[in-house]
Amino acid sequence: MSIYKSSIKLISQIFFVIIFFSTLHAKNLDKFNEGEDISDYFIGILLLNDNQYKESSKFLKKLNGLEKSYSNYSSKYLLSLINSGKFNEAYNFSKKLEKKKLNNFESDLIIGVYYLKNQKYDLASKYFLKIKNNKSKFVINNFVSSSLLNWVHFINLDFNDAEKKIKAIDSKFENLKNIQNVFLHCFYKTKYTESSFENLTSNEKIDFSRYNYFYATYLTNVGKVSKAKKIINSSLELYPRNLLLNQYKLDLQNDTYKTNFNCQNISHIVAEIFYISANALSSQYIYKSSNFYLNLSKYLNDNFHSFDTLLAENFYKIENYKKAKRIYKEIGKKGKVFLWYAAKQNAKILIKENKKEKALKDLTNAYNQLPEKSIYEKFDYARFLKNNDQFEESVKFYTEIINNINIEHPLYPQVKDGRGVSYERLGKWDKAEKDLLSSLEASPDQAYVINYLAYSWIEKGVKIEKSLKMLEKANDLKSNDPFITDSLGWALFKLGRYNESKKYLQSAIKLMPGDPIINDHYGDVLWKNGNKIQARYYWKNTLNLDDVEDDMKDKIKNKLILGL
Repeated sequence: MSIYKSSIKLISQIFFVIIFFSTLHAKNLDKFNEGEDISDYFIGILLLNDNQYKESSKFLKKLNGLEKSYSNYSSKYLLSLINSGKFNEAYNFSKKLEKKKLNNFESDLIIGVYYLKNQKYDLASKYFLKIKNNKSKFVINNFVSSSLLNWVHFINLDFNDAEKKIKAIDSKFENLKNIQNVFLHCFYKTKYTESSFENLTSNEKIDFSRYNYFYATYLTNVGKVSKAKKIINSSLELYPRNLLLNQYKLDLQNDTYKTNFNCQNISHIVAEIFYISANALSSQYIYKSSNFYLNLSKYLNDNFHSFDTLLAENFYKIENYKKAKRIYKEIGKKGKVFLWYAAKQNAKILIKENKKEKALKDLTNAYNQLPEKSIYEKFDYARFLKNNDQFEESVKFYTEIINNINIEHPLYPQVKDGRGVSYERLGKWDKAEKDLLSSLEASPDQAYVINYLAYSWIEKGVKIEKSLKMLEKANDLKSNDPFITDSLGWALFKLGRYNESKKYLQSAIKLMPGDPIINDHYGDVLWKNGNKIQARYYWKNTLNLDDVEDDMKDKIKNKLILGL
């Protein structure tokens, strides 16, 4: 898989070089009259595209003057600087571009943000107006420019005029409009501030739990600490995994809370707008731009560690584990809740790096150092043990949890499922079956639990008709899932319905061509449908795949000789 990804990356980079030279005018080649210049530019751009920002900025910095002939250079250099945390350097380069009348979206935004942080709102407004008037081809950039211009204007507007501007925001940004409306009431200290927060966070369709944190910080800032505690506690009943809320609860209990967000501070509000934009970009896998907005957020409010959680997550997703680990280390210093979160994330990275023993050791140490273990922390640890083949140990922790919760607890189905899987892997099927059925009794629409139980029955040659009906339900709940599709096809195979089975197993192998079990099943159904040459091809292919157990290899070798 890594070779495949490297090949795709190399092809993309070559394609980029071809496109660049095909679009660069001959008169712009003067800066590239030396091989070293060409090398610096392309290394810088390729490093930027690989999200290695600090290294990228070093190479791009060498090409001072290229901005005169190639405008994209300026944008890319500014991205590399901001994403390296070099805001002042980015600001100086942006002012240089302005003097040469070579400014662009990024440079005007950076200068505007600089003036905003320094409370020079009239100057900030000048630059935010520029980026608003120069419409971007990216919708998110246009939303940002309009929002920023609004907020720097609010300094000189009364509430009614400011509210009109919020109401004028495009309806396609309805959720973002609602968030800004709450901040508007908070900023102007209106009597509707608290009810505005409550209306936003009570929305049953959208998860606005993050804004209970902002509500609580507002309440503590105005001296209503008792009410802030109630808001945090009631929110955690609905969203027990929320990092911000859990840490703030501890801080309030220990009287160690700090104000790292103030809705009377426009820089803090704009930082949150940048964060929202970064989150949207991250969800679309546009990590470079997401990190750009996150670093602007951090510049405007460098004490708010929530920004770092998304930044680290972005680096994790692009497989820059070294950078992700460095950020998680800093996050872990922000409190007990963040320490446990960072330990879990670092363990995930170690697993990715094939350092399973170290991951188990480090997370076990982190768990043992927790002064108090909540149900959720215990569940996290039990699940980690189960996912890393420590089944005996995981059963102990799952059992402790089950003994302390009832069937109505939101974790109950997951705990029963986790212990059931551990029992099955330990060869204790009676206990496993009982737990899996109990999990489904508490929450009947768990597609993967249905699949695990039904597939186990099929492999044991029991309840196959019932398994088929269950898997049809699971397939309705999670269509196009390769494992469920495979199980459904395998149930049909066991019932002798080979034509129908082939259809599902063929879909499964298209969805996950590298899975050995799916390849083996597909080879079996091909054989039963008379396609013996193709069957042997898939059996042979299975032997070349990763993670094929020795028992499966022996069975396939026999099938290659004797068939079915």
